[in-house]
Amino acid sequence: MPFPDMWPDKVIDYRSSAVCPADFDAFWAETLAEVRAHPLDARFEPVEVGLPVFDVYDVTFAGFGGHPVKGWFIAPKGGAVDCVVKFIGYNGGRAFPHEHLHWPATGRAVFVMDTRGQGAGWAVGATADPVGSEPSQAGFMTKGIGAKESYFYRRVYSDAVRAVEAARAFPGIGRVAVCGGSQGGGISLAVAGLVPGLWGVMPDVPYLCDFARSIVVATRDPYLEISRFLATHRDKAEVALATLAYFDGVHFAARATAPALFSVALMDTICPPSSVYGAYHAYGGAKEIAVYTYNDHEGGGPFQEKRQRAWLGAR
Repeated sequence: MPFPDMWPDKVIDYRSSAVCPADFDAFWAETLAEVRAHPLDARFEPVEVGLPVFDVYDVTFAGFGGHPVKGWFIAPKGGAVDCVVKFIGYNGGRAFPHEHLHWPATGRAVFVMDTRGQGAGWAVGATADPVGSEPSQAGFMTKGIGAKESYFYRRVYSDAVRAVEAARAFPGIGRVAVCGGSQGGGISLAVAGLVPGLWGVMPDVPYLCDFARSIVVATRDPYLEISRFLATHRDKAEVALATLAYFDGVHFAARATAPALFSVALMDTICPPSSVYGAYHAYGGAKEIAVYTYNDHEGGGPFQEKRQRAWLGAR
């Protein structure tokens, strides 16, 4: 497979030219104030799922608009003091508890956030998105793209902030890190820019970064949902790109202060490697990046999980 974006000796130096809106911080401060006007109402209901060495909880908390968002909280028997909040890839849901035992097996809890409206592509979900949308391309990338107030990821990022707050509300939990691959990596970057005091941030092959470049460089969906939308709505490019600027991982990365471990795959046809480097170089905290030269969007997979365990264990 050829390198689909830039050659390795060039991409490592790529810096994003994305321009941050002047009212970016004010927009997100107002959004989170609106979200926090609703009680968090985090409920952890113990469930028996045949995993006797773990405590498993079916979680519900109030996300954007006070809408109920589902999740799993899984901890080793006897509890945990550290927690990793995990965000899911595009069109996947929270799935089943036995699919999320990596972090509990290390003695830490994991809080898995369901992504509203998703969970029909490759892993089951349980959270609706009760907010409608003007005409959009099939998928989620253009839902509400006509304005920053209505864009789909305003709700998702707000849910993610509340997920961290819910994890911190569980008795005995102290340090909280965030992680995720692809869309989950992009969400983790948004949280890193919005939530202070995180233990660590682990975005794997993160999506939702450097939109203006990604929608013309990526060769596979989901970025191409935006390209197809603009190919039909030829008069909407300026408005769409203006909306996307408020949700760009590059801008959240610039506001982050927690230590971060990124990963990038240089043959990635979904998340252009340059977009990952754009977020990485913008990142405001201590950082390092694992490079998988010959991999597509699967990235490092179990190799990266092994690296994450060692990296977080050293923090």
